[in-house]
Amino acid sequence: MPDTSSLPDLDRRRILLGVTGSIAAYKAAVLVRLLTKSGAEVQVLMTEGASRFISPLTLGTLSEREVLTDIFPDGPATDEGSWTKHVDLGLWADLLVVAPATAQTLAKLTHGFCDSMLTATALSARCPLMVCPAMDRDMYTHPSTQRNLETLRADGHIVMPAAHGELASGLVGQGRMPEPDAIVERVATELADRPYAADRDDHNTPPDETPSSRKPNDSMAGREVLVTAGPTQEPLDPVRMLTNPSTGTMGFEVAREAARRGASVTLVAGPTSLDTPPGVNRVDVRTTEEMHAAVQQRRTDVDLVVMAAAVADYTPVDPSDSKRKKDEEELVLHLRRTPDILETLGKHKRAGQTLVGFALETDDGPENARRKIDRKSLDWIVLNNPSESGAGFGTTTNRVTLFHRDGYSEALPLQSKRAVARALLDRVTRPVPTTQDAS
Repeated sequence: MPDTSSLPDLDRRRILLGVTGSIAAYKAAVLVRLLTKSGAEVQVLMTEGASRFISPLTLGTLSEREVLTDIFPDGPATDEGSWTKHVDLGLWADLLVVAPATAQTLAKLTHGFCDSMLTATALSARCPLMVCPAMDRDMYTHPSTQRNLETLRADGHIVMPAAHGELASGLVGQGRMPEPDAIVERVATELADRPYAADRDDHNTPPDETPSSRKPNDSMAGREVLVTAGPTQEPLDPVRMLTNPSTGTMGFEVAREAARRGASVTLVAGPTSLDTPPGVNRVDVRTTEEMHAAVQQRRTDVDLVVMAAAVADYTPVDPSDSKRKKDEEELVLHLRRTPDILETLGKHKRAGQTLVGFALETDDGPENARRKIDRKSLDWIVLNNPSESGAGFGTTTNRVTLFHRDGYSEALPLQSKRAVARALLDRVTRPVPTTQDAS
């Protein structure tokens, strides 16, 4: 059982959990437990095939709710609400999570099949839909499955990539259902700052959100935005590298939010497993040199640059073409500085262009951040401290302070990285407040 001491807060959240016929269905018991421990109410929907791998009684006991399978449950046809249960559930929930999601169920969700309580509810739900694929390696990589996943993404649904590892067939590859604790973290991220279904006053009024995202707006329509995200990797030899723990989440959320506001967004991403946000043009790079070249090629015509990537400051002078052997007790590496992408952008910033940098500091943060603004000709800098709880690398949350070149600063509370992205774009696309210090 995963550690429950640091679970996210899902109090008052209502989760529909769809469980389908994969051997990974046994993990649904742990997932239900973690969700309820986080404070969520959980209603389980199972396909007929799922009951071959885990008992409805088990999931019903853990969720303290009857598990639903059929669109029309057994009983008199006159049972009040029995034939509209899927509609009621779609209004009740904050999020519908399908975990594990088999190739069969993914195909049904993609093409609008309605042959179970799960698929019927998915069609009528006003809440977001999130799928967590689980199947054998070759089934997952099959073009049909990948097309279905791409279609779901294009429709605005959330696809959590399958994990890599040993599969039930004995093969090793991508296809494992993400671990329950990772799913719970993703649930918390997707629900951050969304209104609660429990607070909706009138279920008969049109929803104020699209099925899987906030209602789009056009506040950044016509703007060209360039975002960098993720780490860079500097090879020592074909199997070793210098890098850092950045996942790229912060930059991806900035790109996602800018696109949602109508901007034309290019995302230059270092190595990361994150999915490309809807409507974003992604350019994948590996090294700092490659990121520098990609940014310089695209910097001229953009209105806003947000440098959220955690780039390596040094790279080996002479990387080996073959794996280094452990022949010596000590290994001396000679390193050289990599290009300072942000400083180069500042030197060539055109009139009307806004340049935003990120600073990850453990000591003297405000002083170092302000010096970077001056030295690199920035308009804004976002300061965060990786030693603070809930901030920095590998988290779904962040606590940052925004600094403007004119002296204005604002400390934001600990919140999801998606909420930080929204707040950041709110500030950098509007006139700077006259108050000198909002922290």
